[in-house]
Amino acid sequence: MPSVIAEIEAISLRIPLKADLPGAALWGEPLEAADALLVKVTTSDGVVGWGEAFGLYGTGLAAHALNELITPLCLGRDAGDIAALMEQVQRRLHVFGRGGAITYALSAVDIALWDIAGKLAGVPVAELLSEGHRARALPCYASLACYTEPQRVRAVVRRVVDDGFGAIKLHESGLPAMRAAREEAGPAIALIVDAGCAWSLPQVQALAADLHALDLTFLEEPLWPPENFDGLAKLRRRTGLPVSSGENVGTVMEFERLLDSGAVDFVQPSPAKMGGITELRKVFPLAGTHGVPVMTHSFYDGPGLLAAIQVAAALGGADAMIEWRWFDQLTSIYGDALAPMNGRIIVPQGPGLGLDPDPDAVRAYRF
Repeated sequence: MPSVIAEIEAISLRIPLKADLPGAALWGEPLEAADALLVKVTTSDGVVGWGEAFGLYGTGLAAHALNELITPLCLGRDAGDIAALMEQVQRRLHVFGRGGAITYALSAVDIALWDIAGKLAGVPVAELLSEGHRARALPCYASLACYTEPQRVRAVVRRVVDDGFGAIKLHESGLPAMRAAREEAGPAIALIVDAGCAWSLPQVQALAADLHALDLTFLEEPLWPPENFDGLAKLRRRTGLPVSSGENVGTVMEFERLLDSGAVDFVQPSPAKMGGITELRKVFPLAGTHGVPVMTHSFYDGPGLLAAIQVAAALGGADAMIEWRWFDQLTSIYGDALAPMNGRIIVPQGPGLGLDPDPDAVRAYRF
């Protein structure tokens, strides 16, 4: 008898940030805690897998989609036939859209099922994806909140440089903040700017000289709307700025259109947003045919992050870096078992995703 899905549970967490670096924000909203939505899938024979849905302020939407729409379609189904189940659920729910909270919740179930598959096989997910995979450490960059004011930006950049990171991502759209970060970090630190779809094409073209002066590794999502792939391609051609995008792309077909348009120097699929590991793994060969490196988006720090690490370790090239969300929270659900050292992170080698959340941390910060 195959192992079937017996239970799916949504677990919302809220972990406060430490108070010693005030002023953190996201998209103009003050940030005092990090919300997350974990999804726990249990099989009929008692194997537990963990997934994560992208949520931030929208964890309630993803939890509702999970409970009301996705879970009824998954209970009693073969836990090992992941690709077939994911396609069937997508077909049933496509009338509600091919992205957003429903896809985020489905991503979490997919990640949890891959966790279960690895545990049943007794190997990490990376081994399931790439036979002969060898344990290694991956470079990672510190992905910061928005601090806006140059002095606050300097303070947090100094902290992460002192922590050993050789690469930093800002979530800023103001040149004073960007310049402060470059000045504080110095020329040896790789600097990335996620502009959060802040500009029109003429606006960012007018800023091109200033952005070139920052020596960016890449400029992420500079244009509104994010699906303006033709605009991104024009930006690359006209300015020579290195451009990345992909976290808001919901399907593999959209990734194909993004790459065909010549819009990016780096492509950024997000496992907790686009359908989990099942869909994420398809982007790597697609990007390879276009000669574009994959730089996974993982602005979360639970099983979604582990999914990005495992897939990047198995399928990523030498240019792959892991996004480490540096929110300086009071705790991590993995404790000290998952932490960068000198700007690199060791791929966990336990079965499945490699690590399970600390049950004490889950109980303490359940929301």
